[in-house]
Amino acid sequence: MAAGTTGRLLVVDDSLDTTELLRRHLAARGYDVLTAPDVAQAVRLLEHQPVDLVITDLKMPGASGLELVRHVKDHLRETQVIMITGYPSIEGAVQAVKLGAEEYLSKPFTQDELFAAVSRALERVERAELLPRPTGGPVPNPLGLVADSEPMRRVLAAVAEAAAEAGAVLVTGESGTGKELLARAVHHGSPRAGAPFVVVDCGLPEALLEQQLFGALPAVRSDPAILAARLLEVVRGGTLLLRECPDLPIGLQEQLLHALDAADRSGAGRAPGEGYRLMATSDRDLDALTDAGSFRPELSARLGARTIAVPPLRQRGDDIVALVQRFLVRFARERGMVAPRLSDPAVELLKRYPWPGNIAEMRNRIQQLVATTTAGVVGPSDLPASLRSGAGGATDPTRSLAEVEAVHVRTVLASVAGNKTRAAEILGINRKTLREKLRQLGDA
Repeated sequence: MAAGTTGRLLVVDDSLDTTELLRRHLAARGYDVLTAPDVAQAVRLLEHQPVDLVITDLKMPGASGLELVRHVKDHLRETQVIMITGYPSIEGAVQAVKLGAEEYLSKPFTQDELFAAVSRALERVERAELLPRPTGGPVPNPLGLVADSEPMRRVLAAVAEAAAEAGAVLVTGESGTGKELLARAVHHGSPRAGAPFVVVDCGLPEALLEQQLFGALPAVRSDPAILAARLLEVVRGGTLLLRECPDLPIGLQEQLLHALDAADRSGAGRAPGEGYRLMATSDRDLDALTDAGSFRPELSARLGARTIAVPPLRQRGDDIVALVQRFLVRFARERGMVAPRLSDPAVELLKRYPWPGNIAEMRNRIQQLVATTTAGVVGPSDLPASLRSGAGGATDPTRSLAEVEAVHVRTVLASVAGNKTRAAEILGINRKTLREKLRQLGDA
């Protein structure tokens, strides 16, 4: 990302009040924020200023936000885009997603929704920086990942095998383990690497999800040939990734199956440059969901033809310490400081902690640590109390109630392999309450 910052952003909106409000909110969070009143000025600015993320309104005088999305994706492939749209413009938002805006915000939106969207977009920028640049030779570790542990070596081998084939791939693992990044690695290592990588978030509202899968809704939704044609138009010869496919509504599962079957009958998907490749991620057991009647067995069978299981962070041995050190260096560099060193007791504590939020949790915790520490050497006392208590086994009578609760929530979540629905049942709370607790803990 832009050197020396937590991210350089460009806000584009013809409303000066909106632009200034967004600028103030984002600057207060430490972002370097540029602004432009229209697409023409935004394009001129992008010619001279490196930007990690563009936040643009959809409807503006002159060129629309869609033109800006197209310009960014054609000329600035590593720059992310967030589209802002009013609810009546949902079809425009879908078109923006098809053009390359992987985030959209419907007005009115809250500060928390804004910051969450920005954070997700900038994480994709960081992931893109890990992808290999063409070298003309074989790359043993195509993501540049910390992957010295035996479980991760097996994952990288599975990624290479999947990239060499054309069939569907299911990437499984707990939340925060980097499933989507590994799915992108399969795509970038395959003959379809030059075609789009289309991500559909299965947790979206059903109407928007249907539009993302099939473009503008067909007049006859039950016609498989129409569904297939719409789907192939969306994917455009590339890879379709169903993000967290268990969230796909059962009705849309059936429509998708009809579309895929029709596309197969037409011969689409057999060669790079035409058709599609299907991939999905899941943090839940599809077989169990199929038995429960919430996931179609035909779709489960199609997606599970080849499965890549991503291990949780707690099973990756010394990778944990190497990842912590990488994050220490990255966040220290962004703040213009020398990265602190880990003491041996701190290393042992970090290795014992179960990391229920996996890499996503680690990233948040180390970013907070770098922002607050002044020590050149990080010892156990410099680490968050919840992390220290989560790594220990004995009960400490000096802990606060909040610390005890944090340890218990993380322990339960780790015991059920990150399954938030099951963890919420054990804790006696609903899934929404659990998500809020994890957000407060920095584990969301």
